[in-house]
Amino acid sequence: MKTPKIATSIDPLSVVLRGFVWLATATTGLVFLSVVGYVLIKGLPHLTPSLFSFTYNSENVSLFPALINTFSITALSLLVAVPLGVFSAVYTVEYARRGNKLVKIVRMTSETLSGIPSIVYGLFGFLFFVSALGWSYSMLAGVFTLAIMILPLIMRTTEEALQSVPDSFREGSFGLGAGRLRTVFKIVLPAAQPGILAGVILAVGRIVGETAALIYTSGTVAKIPGSLMESGRTLSVHMYALASEGLYIDQAYATAVVLLIIVTGINALSFYLARRLTRER
Repeated sequence: MKTPKIATSIDPLSVVLRGFVWLATATTGLVFLSVVGYVLIKGLPHLTPSLFSFTYNSENVSLFPALINTFSITALSLLVAVPLGVFSAVYTVEYARRGNKLVKIVRMTSETLSGIPSIVYGLFGFLFFVSALGWSYSMLAGVFTLAIMILPLIMRTTEEALQSVPDSFREGSFGLGAGRLRTVFKIVLPAAQPGILAGVILAVGRIVGETAALIYTSGTVAKIPGSLMESGRTLSVHMYALASEGLYIDQAYATAVVLLIIVTGINALSFYLARRLTRER
């Protein structure tokens, strides 16, 4: 019996495509290293203890109040947006009938909202929360504006995570006599946890780096607010303010380094949690 010959010729098109892949990878890596390296070189020498003073003044240009405001506004925005986004996705995937017109409208609306520039959210927040509701420039106006901004992202990622759960999981649960509610909370949601968590982490990254929507809603006051109805700036707004004033460029670079560390830490944490949750299943 003759052994079939294995084709050894190399397809020229495959070589060209592989070259494009390597070129794109190298370009991406080079751009990433250039941006990160530039920020670190310009910012690290200016990370002084005075930048972390409890109160801000024109001498220390402290970023500590902005750091606290960033954590506060991120936690509160997630507190509003995550339950709404996750349970809306649970309804559209697990409860609504396939082909439901309401579900189609909700999905089309969320996809449209996810593509709107953040400054439009900022203008909406200014007109509705700041002016119409009379909240003025406040942390609360910023929280609700950011919650509306990240809601479509959480909905879409949660929907995709739920749809990736095999139907055999649900059928097995129903076969053992469990109801739909128990199946969703005990079987489907735990299986979709890594995908949901990835969406939440992406939302955190968008909140931490957001500037335009917050300038029009939470304002630019450089202090830790005493209540949610007072104004306060986040780290990204703090960096924008320092850079636009033109007097503290070095401190703006130092703030960028802190932002970079926070975003990197969030990504590392999400990677760790996703791996741990996947291993525990």
